[in-house]
Amino acid sequence: MNARPCSRRWLAIALSTLALLLAAMPVMAKSREKILTETLRTYAATIRWGTIEQAESFVDPVYRAAHPLTQLDLDRYKQVRFTNYNDSAPVPVNDDEVNQTVEIGIVNVHTQEARSFIDRQVWKYDRKAKVWLLSSGLPDITRKE
Repeated sequence: MNARPCSRRWLAIALSTLALLLAAMPVMAKSREKILTETLRTYAATIRWGTIEQAESFVDPVYRAAHPLTQLDLDRYKQVRFTNYNDSAPVPVNDDEVNQTVEIGIVNVHTQEARSFIDRQVWKYDRKAKVWLLSSGLPDITRKE
């Protein structure tokens, strides 16, 4: 008689464990989405209120090595203030890549001329580091749109 309650207990434990694992699967899948949401929000705040050097930390290191910021680039960024950052929802390309279109407003600090432009961003997920990286580079403030 003792064998039956013991096997039921193990069955109950096994079913409980399976239920917990199944319940955790969406959470694990969402963690990448949550990381993306937090990354996009932090990047937007950094562009709007931080420095370009801080924003550069979001850029994929491979892209940064191939396209380093020059002193001219830094000087151009220092001549403008970002006034708005209107982002759209990210569009998944695949599990590890999303595209996002952002309208960015800037004001030249010397002339007070205001304008906006569209920044088309590509974000890629680094599975090893578990971070989203901007693989399209920083906004091109020289673009006239």
